[in-house]
Amino acid sequence: MPDSDLTKIAFVGDYLPRKCGIATFTHDLRGAVARASPAQCVVLPVDDIPGGYDYSSEVSFQISEQDLDAYRRAADYLNFSNVDVISLQHEFGIFGGLGGSHILAFLRDIRIPVVTTLHTVLSEPDATQQRVMEQLTELSTRLVVMTQRSRETLCQTYAVPESKVDLIAHGIPDAAYADPSEFKEQFGVKGRQVALTFGLLSPNKGIEYVLNAIPEVMGEFPNFVYLILGATHPSLVRSEGERYRISLERMAKELGITKNVSFYNRFVELEELTQFIGAADLYITPYLNVEQAVSGTLAYAFGCGQAVISTPYWHAEELLADDRGVLVPFADSNAIGQEIIALLGDDQRRQLMRDRAYDMGRDMRWSHVAKIYLQSFRDAQAKYASDRKPLAVRTLDEQPLALPRMNLEHLQRISDSSGIIQHACYSIPNHHEGYCTDDNARALILTVLLEELGTDSQELHSLASTYAAFLNYAFNAETSRFRNFLGFDRRWLEEDGSDDSQGRAVWALGTCVGRSRRRGFQSWAMELFPKTLPACENSTYPRTWALALLGVHEYLRRMSGDRVVSQTGERLAEKLVDLYDQVATDDWPWFEDIVTYNNAKLSHALILSGCWNDNPRITQIGIESLRWLCGKQLSPEGRFRPIGCNGFFRRHGSAAVYDQQAIEAHAMVSAAIAAYDVVKEPFWYEQAHLAFDWFLGRNDLGLPIYNATTGGCYDGLAEHQVNENQGAESTLAFLLSLAEMQRLEVSVTAFKTDASSETKWQSQESVGGTYAT
Repeated sequence: MPDSDLTKIAFVGDYLPRKCGIATFTHDLRGAVARASPAQCVVLPVDDIPGGYDYSSEVSFQISEQDLDAYRRAADYLNFSNVDVISLQHEFGIFGGLGGSHILAFLRDIRIPVVTTLHTVLSEPDATQQRVMEQLTELSTRLVVMTQRSRETLCQTYAVPESKVDLIAHGIPDAAYADPSEFKEQFGVKGRQVALTFGLLSPNKGIEYVLNAIPEVMGEFPNFVYLILGATHPSLVRSEGERYRISLERMAKELGITKNVSFYNRFVELEELTQFIGAADLYITPYLNVEQAVSGTLAYAFGCGQAVISTPYWHAEELLADDRGVLVPFADSNAIGQEIIALLGDDQRRQLMRDRAYDMGRDMRWSHVAKIYLQSFRDAQAKYASDRKPLAVRTLDEQPLALPRMNLEHLQRISDSSGIIQHACYSIPNHHEGYCTDDNARALILTVLLEELGTDSQELHSLASTYAAFLNYAFNAETSRFRNFLGFDRRWLEEDGSDDSQGRAVWALGTCVGRSRRRGFQSWAMELFPKTLPACENSTYPRTWALALLGVHEYLRRMSGDRVVSQTGERLAEKLVDLYDQVATDDWPWFEDIVTYNNAKLSHALILSGCWNDNPRITQIGIESLRWLCGKQLSPEGRFRPIGCNGFFRRHGSAAVYDQQAIEAHAMVSAAIAAYDVVKEPFWYEQAHLAFDWFLGRNDLGLPIYNATTGGCYDGLAEHQVNENQGAESTLAFLLSLAEMQRLEVSVTAFKTDASSETKWQSQESVGGTYAT
């Protein structure tokens, strides 16, 4: 099939001027293909910052990294844009969702052949990465890898047919073979021995091991200089500033090598980069990740004819074989120093190495690589034509229902340096009521869930620290219990808090251990968590047991080998089961003779506990009791109607209709998602949506409980009106529900199956929120 049959090609991935390796690769690949083919080459970049970047004219549509709907809109856009083939760049960390699963929603909706370039192929993925990769490879028409090792791993670990995989080298610019002396003078290093490392700076680059080697090198070559070229990775700057670069500079000073090290803290263009490469006698890649499938910086330096010293990550192992470079062990400064000395002292060996690299690099030039990609695109076209999917309109029952955007304005409004304030007068914080552990625990859980959803920010991190600090202050080391109520004057209003506040604090601590990526939060929570469990186990309140069980489950997500915590969880579950056995009958399958508040949490805790301990009866009690509760919380019109707090629901009596509280809707959302995750029945997916829609106005009064303008949630639904105060409990109930629903929709959209079963959706293992199994 001639190139002219390719009239329009779309490239999806990061793109310049975003500063990252994938952006540079996508830009260079797109440019090379545009020069080698008459096809129109458009770009759909993924934006990691609001509004994206100042892109060039070839960018036709932008995808917001964490916006699931943006991926589906991008698919719709391409489906109607007469695109012949899509070139997708895949790397873990550039797409939103669990394990980057948002891109799967894009691929499921695309009706165009897709050639996916895999920049990383993990040999030991975690469960989420494994599932994403399996579906990514299935949904792609063809796959491109850049090393033979990656190809073997792809076939063995992910069961991909070899015939589906193309091995195409990382492209490089067509640079002339140069003598380093021609460039050294312009950098002020004439007459000196020069080693270079370039690329975005981050701790996994291993720069510190080269710095540690320099004193030994200086003993043989006092004029040696090490150039470190590249800006700090933007995501690292956003999370921790220039801490890593500063630590390297301090290290150089302590080693006494400041005259032999030079940092160029900028992102350089290709022309300047080739001049830096030309000025170097050696190129060094001391990277620390053995599974790094490809390094663009290594490919560029190698192809320009550099003598290379590298650690043995996959790309380097293949590229530098047969004396085309030197491999040294990971994190070995002595080996790095010895090889620098050896190569600088052997001009003939170094020159021969350069010659071999440059010769092999001729087949890596972008002009050559683009032709191979075009053949892969044509092969994908031919394959896709045989089983083309018809372009169909999605009806409402074939796609997730739209969810509101996450608005944290009111959360920030009612939070101050002490914590989150309990109550509000309309949307104004009510300082008279002070703070409580219950709400700060809920708020801390929310920040961790948002961190997992990818909506993390410095503002959110600051809020999380405030809520954690409140819990830390609330904990009484003498009693191993949490105080609950704190006045606005920062004086405790009690010596001992409620059992439920104890349970919620345990739940928050477990969530920090099991889900947060912030090591400080994990360490703090791990230290405190075991001290807080006995008080929950000694409680006589079933909801305290249930809340603590949720915390145990979250904790065991990361610390599954902790026998003491695991056994505590088993005993807490037994308490709930014993209570159920004493009270439940066929027509009243419940834990007490009255259904009061936060009801679904009892069932929720047993659903999780039964799955965790592989105890079908415990799971069954959780599922059956929750199904009964769903029936009792359904209005004649089919709306969610939580048990009202004005009388609750006694056995042989009638359920109170009012006042309806937001905490009940959140409890049902969480529990229904947990049930759905376990039994995969569409009924539970619908129940989660039914309970969530209560916030949006699908309730007895037809009035929204969530205020989209302020980002707050009203304090309840009374018989004739809503309570317009927007306190912490109700606002957090909504925000937690929204976070969990977002995770659910991410899962069912990304991992949707076409199996001819009753359900159209299949959730991900450990789908997230507080309901994961």
